[in-house]
Amino acid sequence: MDLEQLREYCISYPGTSEGFPFDEETLVFKVMGKMFALIPLEHGDRISLKCDPEYAVELREKYPDAIEGAWHMNKKHWNTVYIYHEITDKLLRHLVKHSYDLVVSKLKKADKLALKVLSEKSEL
Repeated sequence: MDLEQLREYCISYPGTSEGFPFDEETLVFKVMGKMFALIPLEHGDRISLKCDPEYAVELREKYPDAIEGAWHMNKKHWNTVYIYHEITDKLLRHLVKHSYDLVVSKLKKADKLALKVLSEKSEL
C-alpha cells in the first residue's frame, strides 16, 4: 500500500477528518476530533497508530523491525508501523481499523451518537 492509498483508507472511515495541526509535515487523522493516525510526510514510510497496550507489546515482539513505540507519543498506547517492511496491506488495514475503533470506543456518548448518524448517512 502506498502513501496515497493509506491516506485514502484512513479518510474513508465515518467522522474522519485530516489536517496538519502540529506542522506542515505531519498529516493527522481524527475521528470526531480525536487522533487515531499520524503520517510524517517527510519520511513517507511509516504511520503512527493508537493501539491497545497489550496488543502493542505483542506486535512489537512479533515484528521488531517493522513496529516500534511511536516517537513523541505515549509508547504504551501508540505504535509506529513501517509500512514497507514485513507488514502486509491486510495487516496494515487491520491496524488502522483497530486504532480507529479504539478511539471510537472512548468517545463521549454524544459524539458516538453523532458518528452513528454519519455512518448511517454514508451507507445511503
